[in-house]
Amino acid sequence: MKKWFEFASQTRVLAATFVLTLVFLFVVFPALPVNGELLDYKSSYTHDEAMAAMEEYGPEGRRVYAWASPTLDTLFPIVYVSFFAGLIYRCRPTERLWWLAFIPVAAGIVDLGENIQITAMLIQYPDVSPAQAAGASLFTQIKGYNGPIYQILALLLLALAGVRRLLARRSDRTA
Repeated sequence: MKKWFEFASQTRVLAATFVLTLVFLFVVFPALPVNGELLDYKSSYTHDEAMAAMEEYGPEGRRVYAWASPTLDTLFPIVYVSFFAGLIYRCRPTERLWWLAFIPVAAGIVDLGENIQITAMLIQYPDVSPAQAAGASLFTQIKGYNGPIYQILALLLLALAGVRRLLARRSDRTA
């Protein structure tokens, strides 16, 4: 795993995964013709809310979403996990903190679990049990809680790396 973190932390890889993350968020997913808000975008939902959303999508929207969830929305976690894991790995203050890069990996695994749950509901519609919707919503909630954790960690480590770099430049100038 460490080799993958080293690869993901390279400048070109970080730039590419950052751009791809933005493309998925602001171009690909909004362009999907599902005729409603994606369940992935909600913070949580009840069985009734999930059923209403899937009804709103209509047969074609459910088909598109059921295709996009295991394909595009599987590529997306790979991309954003690569970006955040690479950034965290690159900006870690000490070598022994390399394991922090696993935090976005864990979040990506939860995201993949959410995708499996949502795809199953879309395929089984209208025969979706309340327990299945609750399970899918739980994955969505956990994903929602995990996101800010690794995002804030990445920003803090990036800021810390920037401060360390500025201080190193200053000490080089005064030496």
